[in-house]
Amino acid sequence: MKLLIIGAGGVGTSAAQIIKRAGKEGEWAEKVIIADYNLARAEEVAGQLGGGRFIAEKIDARSPESIKSVVAKHGANFIMNAVEPAFNEIIFDTCYEAGVGYLDCAMTLSAKDEKDPYNKANVKLGDYQFERAEQWEKKGITALVGSGVEPGMADVFARYAADHLFDTIDEVNVRDGDNYTGGGDFGFSVWTTIEECLNPPVIWEKGKGWFTTDRFSEPEMFYFPGGIGDVEVVNVEHEEVLLVPRVIDCNRVTFKYGVPAEFRQLLLNLESVGMAESKAKIKVGDTEIAPRDFLVKVVPSPVETSNSMVGKGCAGTWVTGTKDGKQRSVYLYQIADNQTCLKKYGTNSVVAQTAVGPVIMLELIDKGIWDLKGVHGPESFPPDPFIERLAKYEFPAGIREMDSEYAETLNEKALLDALK
Repeated sequence: MKLLIIGAGGVGTSAAQIIKRAGKEGEWAEKVIIADYNLARAEEVAGQLGGGRFIAEKIDARSPESIKSVVAKHGANFIMNAVEPAFNEIIFDTCYEAGVGYLDCAMTLSAKDEKDPYNKANVKLGDYQFERAEQWEKKGITALVGSGVEPGMADVFARYAADHLFDTIDEVNVRDGDNYTGGGDFGFSVWTTIEECLNPPVIWEKGKGWFTTDRFSEPEMFYFPGGIGDVEVVNVEHEEVLLVPRVIDCNRVTFKYGVPAEFRQLLLNLESVGMAESKAKIKVGDTEIAPRDFLVKVVPSPVETSNSMVGKGCAGTWVTGTKDGKQRSVYLYQIADNQTCLKKYGTNSVVAQTAVGPVIMLELIDKGIWDLKGVHGPESFPPDPFIERLAKYEFPAGIREMDSEYAETLNEKALLDALK
């Protein structure tokens, strides 16, 4: 594969670093073009990787012609979109026009219902892309959408549970928490964090479909493994809720994230003074800029502030249902340590954990192991090859059998086996 990574920020840099660190196992990527509007940044990343098959290019993600030019120059046959989702429609459509594969970590943006935003879903995440699925399929090219860690790895965990751990599934609940200390307020993209946290969260229920709720609603305490412990999590808009029920038969899908109370208030305060606005522009000196874009410029970069961050982040999928006629509850997860990721990749654990999923998925696509044309989420593909490669890429997954009738049966069997 000749891979074009658009965006030399945390996720794009991490993906290239993970491919490099994999050695021979990463040679499926015969060329990796790291492209950014800031050419100096792309050159810095390519230089850190030793050059060779890692090549820097300048690109304007707002310009289809700029993207096509880089594709043609290097013969790229797949694009990893690692920039803010505001650029998704342009990059997605350009890939279709150029006849090359497409992968993103976050789908095209939503638009809330203006009259009843916290009850009714309107334009949903990814609607723009799935509306064009038939065109992509007819053209014989692949768009793999929502393919980071959450969404992405979490969706694969849901499919693995459906294939191997349950006879029937009741709920698929993605839960994300951490015990990070230090660093800045933002551990991930400033623009994207504001977008997903301040939009109305979406929930899916069988018979009701997709509907919305209030920001940061339904707080619950969830226990995260790996020494993280109990974290309060709240509803946040996220792609898994829009992806999982398209493929997996279940009754309910939710996404909750550990957003600290003080950070929630900070985001609401930014919104109240108009600084979360992403479309309407204000004049600053001789130029015009959206307030949120201005924040991105002035808030300390997560790439820099994360160097002082200590702790672990856990991303995972809590699935409930039945197995052998008994109620079962399982949490499948992946834990990343920030200081370990900084040493290995020079990037924080949030972006490194986001990047490993796309790297594995791109390898599976290149080798024909994942082979579906059209627009698909990660839950559409066989999960086992992905799970196996997580350990190979140094991000092993875990599984926690939670209290349930089925767990009691397993414990009784273990005791009987030990007595034999």
